[in-house]
Amino acid sequence: MFIQTETTPNPATLKFLPGRAVMGDGTANFPDAASAQRSPLATRLFGLPGVTGVFFGSDFITVAKADAVDWLALKSQVLGAIMQHFTTNEPIVLDSPKAAAEEESDEVVAQIKELIETRVRPAVAGDGGDIIFDHYADGVVYLHMQGSCSGCPSSTATLKAGIENMLRHYIPEVTEVRPV
Repeated sequence: MFIQTETTPNPATLKFLPGRAVMGDGTANFPDAASAQRSPLATRLFGLPGVTGVFFGSDFITVAKADAVDWLALKSQVLGAIMQHFTTNEPIVLDSPKAAAEEESDEVVAQIKELIETRVRPAVAGDGGDIIFDHYADGVVYLHMQGSCSGCPSSTATLKAGIENMLRHYIPEVTEVRPV
C-alpha cells in the first residue's frame, strides 16, 4: 500500500491520501480524542503522541498535530497507523451520525447551501479540509470549518476574500460570512 502525503495551508496539518475511498460520501471530524470513539482509525491515530485532530474526507485523511511535535517524527507513525488500519479491514467509522432534518426550506438558504456544496467544499477538500453550512440569520452566513481549515492561518482570508465575496456576488441578501 502506498500512501501519498500533501502539505496543507495549515502548517499544523498534513493530508494523507491512501489511494482508496476513506468515507466515500460525507466527512467525519474528530476534533479531540473523546470524539474519536466511534472510529477505530481515529482512535488509533489519537493514540500517537502529538495528534490533536483527525478529519476524514472522501478519499483523504487530515491529521493535526500539537505545535511542540515535529512532522518529521510524527509522519512515519501516522503512515504506519493508517497502513495498519487498512490491512485489518476494520471500518473507518462504526456508525454515522444521523443527518439533521432539513428544517429550512428558505430559497436563500438553499442557494447558499448549493454554492457551498458545488464551489466551496471541492476547493477546500483539495487542501485537506471542509466547510459546512451551519445557519443563516440577518444576512450573515455561519460556517463550520473542519480538517485543515480549522485553525488555519489563512482561514480568515478564505472566508472573507473567497467565500464571502462569492456568496455576496450570487446572493445579494448575504452581507457577511462568519466562522462558528
